[in-house]
Amino acid sequence: MPIKWSAMQLMEAADMIEKHVNAAVEPLECAREVAKAALEISNLPGYVEQRIAGLLGEIGRAIGGTPAEPVGRLKARLESIRDSVPKDDLEAEKKTSSYGDKVSLV
Repeated sequence: MPIKWSAMQLMEAADMIEKHVNAAVEPLECAREVAKAALEISNLPGYVEQRIAGLLGEIGRAIGGTPAEPVGRLKARLESIRDSVPKDDLEAEKKTSSYGDKVSLV
């Protein structure tokens, strides 16, 4: 049964989302380094260390780069969106769109 939504539009949206996620990775990596440095502040209370460690965990889950989250949840979620698109329907839509919008008179 064919899908009733545009697979191509969804893939384009996923590509745009990925572009924005990729742009956010570098600032989050910088934030991770600053948070790691903050853990080195002498006489830091344990409850503050725990909060910084929690922040580091959230950054790691979002962008990856940790043993527990090598890919990162954002990119993994994008991949699951792409994987949910029926490939046959995507190819059929690409083929149909390649014909253009003009009505054939023949």
